[in-house]
Amino acid sequence: MQPSSAFCQTPASLSMDTNAPNLATAGTPDDGGGPEIKVNVSHGPSHHEVHLPAQSTFGDLKKLLVHKTGLEPEQQRLFFRGIEKDDKQHLHQEGVKDKSKLLLLEDTASKEKKLEEARKQNEMSKASEAVAGVRAEVDKLSYRVSSLEAAINGGNKASEKEFLVLTELLMKQLLKLDTIKAEGESKLQRKAEVRRVQSLVDTLDALKARNANPFSSSDNGVKVTTQWETFDSEMGNSNAPPSTSSSTKVTEDWERFD
Repeated sequence: MQPSSAFCQTPASLSMDTNAPNLATAGTPDDGGGPEIKVNVSHGPSHHEVHLPAQSTFGDLKKLLVHKTGLEPEQQRLFFRGIEKDDKQHLHQEGVKDKSKLLLLEDTASKEKKLEEARKQNEMSKASEAVAGVRAEVDKLSYRVSSLEAAINGGNKASEKEFLVLTELLMKQLLKLDTIKAEGESKLQRKAEVRRVQSLVDTLDALKARNANPFSSSDNGVKVTTQWETFDSEMGNSNAPPSTSSSTKVTEDWERFD
């Protein structure tokens, strides 16, 4: 029995017919979304033209509007014929055609968040300016404190009024810092200035004490000198017997001084 010719085709005859339809892509548009359309989107005073396939979703349209509006997809609300559309709905199924008009609104929560961020940024800017103003005043006062310290170190005596005035001016700057409401970086700047003012006040207190008693740090030297003067006077008296206890005491004083 001869086999049927239907089953006797050579491998060459089994090659694909280039003219036969491709079943894997049959019925599928070349671009996967149908013909391209142009839609007009109104966003406040702005109007945007967007070109996209007719079978796109409203979610696809939102992605294309990001770079035009600066709004992320989750921040957008799209309306067509007065009805808000879901991201998964398709344009052509909802009646959107070429040159159709849509309305874009910003999500209320997103808008409020932006306003809150803008408010905080404005407050931080004002706080930074206020801290900078205090810093400039403290710079001037710091220079006066340094000059006063140099004068006292040089052996000069300052008036009590100078200490009172500088301390009062520094405390006023401290009160100004206390009234500044700051967050983030400006809060750190304010804290640094508070510490700086406190340090200057402490320096003034120390200088005031030294100014009131300029020889307080040289008591030991005065005591030793007195002992040496006593020792010399005894040595100069030929009638006075040598005093071993006095010499021992002076030696002990010098050891303590060293």
